[in-house]
Amino acid sequence: MILKKPKFWDLKKSNFLAYLLYPLTIFVRVGNIISSFVPKKKFTEIKTICVGNLYIGGTGKTPITLSLYNLLKKMDLNSVTAKKFYNNQIDEQQFLKENSNFISCHKRKEIVKKAIEMKSDIIIFDDGLQEKWIDYDIKFACFDSEKWIGNGHLIPSGPLREKISNLKNYHGLFLKIVNEDANLDYIYKQIKTINPKIEVFESSVEIRNIDKFDIDKSYVVFSGIGNPDSFRELLLKNKFNIIEEITFPDHYNYQDKDITKILIKASSKNAGIITTEKDFKKISQNFKDKINFLEIEMKVKDENKLIQFLKTKINEIN
Repeated sequence: MILKKPKFWDLKKSNFLAYLLYPLTIFVRVGNIISSFVPKKKFTEIKTICVGNLYIGGTGKTPITLSLYNLLKKMDLNSVTAKKFYNNQIDEQQFLKENSNFISCHKRKEIVKKAIEMKSDIIIFDDGLQEKWIDYDIKFACFDSEKWIGNGHLIPSGPLREKISNLKNYHGLFLKIVNEDANLDYIYKQIKTINPKIEVFESSVEIRNIDKFDIDKSYVVFSGIGNPDSFRELLLKNKFNIIEEITFPDHYNYQDKDITKILIKASSKNAGIITTEKDFKKISQNFKDKINFLEIEMKVKDENKLIQFLKTKINEIN
């Protein structure tokens, strides 16, 4: 059963539930310790990049993966995007397949083997920082500036897959900026205290098809993503009039009855319906002409800085 992310995970201070579940974090701690002792393989035939997260879900790693793919194309490098196959993540796999040269297998080692056979120069893995068997050449961690590390605890007491101190093991960090007026000094100070050498790249989400929408119209919005707050804030930032928001668990598989309820609700309020592109792909074809979705693009604030960073790291690997 897929559950929604608990709201107390993102409280800035720990509450009773966080403390109650804290002893159970031992399983994640032990798993991470064991993983740190497992010998990892570095591949000489191909370069590997991993775009993942410490905070579970909603950090923008899939759009960032695609952005890196497009940048590497500009650098005349033959790259592929890749994702370990999961039945409940078909949406993200489909998105990458439609927009890049994409590989998916049940094991990441199989992905590497296939990419080498394809004579690719670089693999960009979407997710996999906690992979036990591969020593990636370049490791990026993604965060949302509004959520940052939530209450700072490991799963299930909080939203972290591993301790924030593990940023010392990463080369770069993508920080998705939702509120451009936010004071990010605290986040930057915490990052640089842990790893002074890590490069931080700010990114933002832009709507590519905003001209297709009537901003004066009222909308019911729904989503089944890791960070629905970010989706809502993006709409509000672009002056959409949201009269109701419906959220489902991340990677939710929609049933016809779910969409029918949303259609009835919107009709009763004379409102349009908006969802994410990821969610739209999982809706039955029978309903798609009645629902609109946002086409988004992740923009890196200083693209030239990122290109130079990639060139330097790739040359170091050589």
